[in-house]
Amino acid sequence: SVQLAVPVGDLVMVATRPLSPTFGAEVLDFQLSGTPEGDDIAEIRTLWAEHKLLLFRNQSFDETALVGFSRAFGDLEIHVREEYLSPEHPEILYVSNIEREGRRIGILSDTEVGWHYDQIYLPKPAVGSLLMADTLPPEGGNTEFADMCAAWDALPEATREKLDGCLANQSYEAFNQAYSVPTNNKQKARSPDIHHPIVRTHPVTGKKALYLCPGMTTEIVGWDHEESADMLAFLFDWTTKPEFVYSHAWQPGDALMWDNACTMHRRDPFDSAHARLMKRTTILPP
Repeated sequence: SVQLAVPVGDLVMVATRPLSPTFGAEVLDFQLSGTPEGDDIAEIRTLWAEHKLLLFRNQSFDETALVGFSRAFGDLEIHVREEYLSPEHPEILYVSNIEREGRRIGILSDTEVGWHYDQIYLPKPAVGSLLMADTLPPEGGNTEFADMCAAWDALPEATREKLDGCLANQSYEAFNQAYSVPTNNKQKARSPDIHHPIVRTHPVTGKKALYLCPGMTTEIVGWDHEESADMLAFLFDWTTKPEFVYSHAWQPGDALMWDNACTMHRRDPFDSAHARLMKRTTILPP
């Protein structure tokens, strides 16, 4: 595949390799473990905004370094699911099917996880996330990403005009119910339903993206129930067409950083007999 040297102002060029025709890039020969600063962070920021999804392979860093690198891009979330946070670094959410001392240590076990935007249910949703592969099954557990800018751009003009300016209801409780994830009263109180524009303008690039997901978007506000349901069903199918999707087959040492303003994602199932542990940080808006 083609390797590109991407200039960012007067910074040193970083080599990248495309992951798909419309979005995503592998950043070559770049180690996160040294907690890069200054020009390195500025360059990664620019690449992140341009490509929406960045892959860093062959990483070898501990939780302290993961938090340190992530924090260079903004404050980090302490996730509502406190029972699945790292004991030493609560900024890290474990995504895992592993059990210790009679309880699962991570959220979202080994079954399929549907398409969703991270923290779309918050008043100020996350800027992005960084997910590091710690322990992987021999097969399965791929993570798919959808380019919601490309999906928006490809919509018929009449549909874009109808949707632009509309609000949609986002429900974390609906996601939990769909995937049998029990929540307590404290977690429900921290994440009530909320309305967000169904078309979001990226704060850096100015590009528009569809901002909805099957996991949490329950209705278009103010629309007739049937009309809303029909449009959402169409959009859920449209946004996950193969031409908008990149599927990542994880390798040990992989770290993926995605832009939460313009990509949604999901995970394939995997054999529950095999352990899977991923460590995620979530970057909050200013």
